[in-house]
Amino acid sequence: MSNSDLENSIIEFGQRCSNISRIYSQKRAIMNWLSDIQFTASATLHGGALVANYLWDGTQDKRTNYYACPDDETFRFMASIYIHSHYNMSFSKEFLGGITSGASWYPIYGGMQDWNYIHAGCFELTLEVSDNKWPAANETGVHRRIFSSDNGRPLPASITIKGINYMVKVGRDYDRLLHPGDKYKVVATMPGYKSKTTCIRLDEGLTTVDFVLDPEVTVKGNVHECNCGSNNRLDLVKFLSGGHWEVYFTVIVALGFLLLLVQRTKLNLSKHSRSVVPKRPAVV
Repeated sequence: MSNSDLENSIIEFGQRCSNISRIYSQKRAIMNWLSDIQFTASATLHGGALVANYLWDGTQDKRTNYYACPDDETFRFMASIYIHSHYNMSFSKEFLGGITSGASWYPIYGGMQDWNYIHAGCFELTLEVSDNKWPAANETGVHRRIFSSDNGRPLPASITIKGINYMVKVGRDYDRLLHPGDKYKVVATMPGYKSKTTCIRLDEGLTTVDFVLDPEVTVKGNVHECNCGSNNRLDLVKFLSGGHWEVYFTVIVALGFLLLLVQRTKLNLSKHSRSVVPKRPAVV
């Protein structure tokens, strides 16, 4: 695994941990809210099917079959009231009468409607209101990812729309709901990176936009350090440590001979200058 892949894996793991922590906090807040207010009835809205779902969601033997709660008749009545107001749900071909218990559909454990009934005295239904679990892109607005240009990893950036005072923080992907048929300026921002702006028009299908942000380059003053001397000293040390002793001896002898010759030349010049009387300049 390369360093880049390792970094991406660590970032992804951190984002997953953050998401789990956030979801846990949200669930805990709802549990406290239900305990404080003590609701009589509630409903959650889901997509991906057309059915009114009631508890129990699980069975004692963990098999898929009908498992009735003590108030089974009341829950069936509540679910039937809802489906008669939803034309497509009431004529469901997948679920008889447009209703089902969770356990006879697929068992789950620790679901919200079971917890509400057991711990909060709240009768809850789960309403699956649409067969379309993944709407088309032109129905959801603009979506995709934001990357760094220097290493290609996803960035925890932000998305804003010009003229709309609202910011969407991005995880691994981003989705921004927008009204179809209009033109928008989409801005991606991230501290330490240069922001980028692009224009989209949803009815033209420009709804998938990847942003690649460039890091900002900072220059600290105008001081330029020169390490030329240190480099020269380093080269000399490397040369001396190479074991060229014959060269060292020859150089030292040559330098000594040159110094001796220079000293004798200076002495002879000094004696000659004292014996010669300089000529006076001519006067015209």
